[in-house]
Amino acid sequence: MVQTVIALCLFIGGQLVEHRMQPDISTCLKMKREATRNMNMNNKRFMCGEVDAIVKKMIDGSISIDKIVKPK
Repeated sequence: MVQTVIALCLFIGGQLVEHRMQPDISTCLKMKREATRNMNMNNKRFMCGEVDAIVKKMIDGSISIDKIVKPK
């Protein structure tokens, strides 16, 4: 199922390597700040944004991003 969601994305060397769904932009920016402070940021970049993504329901009932279809 495709939904518009807020995602925290990690890019390494310009390639998207990780994405996590966030409940809102405020939480996303908070997580971005914390991750940036606690990581060596050489060649890494975090971005928060609204994306169209294929989401899947996990075993525990939570929803997770399976694949980003289109950034907004």
